[in-house]
Amino acid sequence: MAQQQIQTSDIEIAINGHSVPAYQCLPSGDGPFPGVVVIQEWWGLEPHIKDIAERYAKQGYAAIAPDLYHGEVTSEPDEAMKLVMALDKPRAVSEIVGTVDYIKSQAFSNGKVGTVGYCMGGGLSIATACDTDNLDAAVIYYGTNPDAEQLANVTCPVLGLYGGDDGGVPVSTVVELSEALEKNGTPYEVHIYGAAPHAFFNDTRESYREDASTHSWESTLKFFSKNLS
Repeated sequence: MAQQQIQTSDIEIAINGHSVPAYQCLPSGDGPFPGVVVIQEWWGLEPHIKDIAERYAKQGYAAIAPDLYHGEVTSEPDEAMKLVMALDKPRAVSEIVGTVDYIKSQAFSNGKVGTVGYCMGGGLSIATACDTDNLDAAVIYYGTNPDAEQLANVTCPVLGLYGGDDGGVPVSTVVELSEALEKNGTPYEVHIYGAAPHAFFNDTRESYREDASTHSWESTLKFFSKNLS
């Protein structure tokens, strides 16, 4: 698909009596467009995540990245750990669900929305799929699982993308996810990339692996095209 011109803006999305700031990227034109909620790593809503949202918009998706830290951003692992520990996960999931609902309510939407999350965001992507039946697809990049009881609630198709040499998210995580979704009859597919480490998709970090990143991007676009068109 040829890359489209895009429009970007900072917005506020009203959710349950409060609001979440977000970075919105829309293809040029009136649509309707399929939607993608891009969920941040533990660093916050930093330039890499905004760049990913822009990539999706260039492929024809209405992409929105909610700022789950509400303005906090860091490049230091110790500080990122503190931000993760302080995150109110149920509130974060509610803000992601609210972003899904927001996209579907807009005139530019085709009525279908998926989530894609990286690291912390990968775990939140599948947690969101456990929390709502208003989601049409969920992509997990090297995220942890909710418990099996929660995974039984997933109704949308799931794509999981993992590094075979990920010290934080072992292959057993993939097995547990697959077994739970299989038991539930939920459509899913997973890819494990050989010796790729955690965060192999992040091209601003030493963990980046071009082959795994390229294949996972192509797999995600194919998955979203199938489930969001």
